[in-house]
Amino acid sequence: MNSRRKNAGFTLVEIAIVLVIIGLLLGGVLKGQQMVENTKYKNFKQQIDSYRAAVYSFQDRYRALPGDYALASTKMTAPAGVTIRNGNGNGAVAGGYCDAANEEACVVWQHLILAGLIGGDASATDATARRVHAYGGVVSSISTGNWANGRNELKILMQGIPGEVAQRLDDELDDGNATSGDVARYGGSGATYDVAQTLNVFVTM
Repeated sequence: MNSRRKNAGFTLVEIAIVLVIIGLLLGGVLKGQQMVENTKYKNFKQQIDSYRAAVYSFQDRYRALPGDYALASTKMTAPAGVTIRNGNGNGAVAGGYCDAANEEACVVWQHLILAGLIGGDASATDATARRVHAYGGVVSSISTGNWANGRNELKILMQGIPGEVAQRLDDELDDGNATSGDVARYGGSGATYDVAQTLNVFVTM
């Protein structure tokens, strides 16, 4: 009698309790992952907003676009050993990916740093000047062009963004269409973002 009782399996109540505990643990893990993802996304959006604010503040102070500022070397000061690069002052920031030394799309970062609007190494005016966003991809440049949405305007190029993040950003800030508006995909096709891919996205400044 006692032997049979010792060898008996779990009761339905015990199994139910275990399942409830497992469910609570899984729910906690999923909730934690969602909180981490929401925090990362919030940081990503704040990063975009901070660059936009920095560009506007620079314009207000110097009456010129960072990177394009033709009087930078005479109106700004730099640490010893740092050469300040001038833009051509034509009202547009030339470049695209910030992949050539001293092009305006790279010099943007130097001007914003020297103005005290962002942190970083002011001596970098080539591809090493580029930033990194919350998802580990490159904030390549702030430059003027008609990429992605067909409008010639000042934009920031964010590379290596998860597709679902790009779609969420477009849905929240713009029209949700990957080919138009203030948030638009560079390359690819179709009005929606491929959530299985990492994408390059231009955001209007």
